[in-house]
Amino acid sequence: MRPALLLAMGPGIAERLLGPPQRARLARLARTDDRLVAHDLAAPEPAVAAALATAEVLLTCWGAPPLTARVLAAAPRLRAVVHAAGSVKHHVTDACWDRGLVVSSAAAANARPVAEYTLAAILFANKRVLPAAHRYRTLRTHHDWLRELDGAGNHGRTVGIVGASRIGRRVIELLRPFALRVLLHDPFVTAREAALWGVQKVALAELCAGSDVVSVHAPELPATRHLIGARELALMPDGATLVNTARGSLVDGAALLAELSSGRLGAVLDVTEPELPPADSPLYDLPNVLLTPHVAGSLGTELHRMADHALDELERYASGRPFADPVRREGLGHSA
Repeated sequence: MRPALLLAMGPGIAERLLGPPQRARLARLARTDDRLVAHDLAAPEPAVAAALATAEVLLTCWGAPPLTARVLAAAPRLRAVVHAAGSVKHHVTDACWDRGLVVSSAAAANARPVAEYTLAAILFANKRVLPAAHRYRTLRTHHDWLRELDGAGNHGRTVGIVGASRIGRRVIELLRPFALRVLLHDPFVTAREAALWGVQKVALAELCAGSDVVSVHAPELPATRHLIGARELALMPDGATLVNTARGSLVDGAALLAELSSGRLGAVLDVTEPELPPADSPLYDLPNVLLTPHVAGSLGTELHRMADHALDELERYASGRPFADPVRREGLGHSA
């Protein structure tokens, strides 16, 4: 069976997501015009409206338009949404679940580059690469680095993982080859589960107080806003580093900036609140901060991995098999 399929995502995304191998495979798996990409399903152009009316599957990615009840009414044959990215919360609405649509996500594929970025950040933080690089640029002469960096290094350090999300669990996996102690805080994980992963489950306060690096991987929910606040930051040891590749809202930005400005803590921040800090923000210039523009997730060639994952799911659907990575309504309350 080759189901009728419509691409629905933000402008310019499909061109990056689908390389020639992915487009060829898509043509084998589904009946679709891969040049037709829906950016707006609320007021679609005629060609999009016609494709939506016959589509059985939507292939979505970043910037996908919301699938409201009105949109679904114009898509009477729609049965599945295959999302070639992580969270589906921005476009899969209650109307989709009420309709009984099956939904898949490539969150597992997108977790890999975020976890790899995080691993690099942790190893660099414990090695004190950021302050050493800044000092090197400033001094530009011979210096006793062994003395200045005495106590640095990854051997025997403690890393705290906040949130056993897909990314958090992947980071735990990547840390296994290293001589690191790993603590975990996640209210939905049991101590036994944590032990099976080779980590120790602890309260958030204990994690912050006992970690050389604290890495945030919890979902963005009302309950997790400012999960890392002034109290948690104050508990972190002098010289510790906060890594945030989740969402800026999980960290109290004002409290963090105070700690960073004092020089007591360091930070690797791929996300902030707001997402683009003001032009005069000290975060751009502080020597103990690595600030990146939300690039830890898939980009460049990594987008093709998400596309391949989505096409694997499409192949399962077309052959009558269940998705390998389904998204379920009941799980969205504590996931990204």
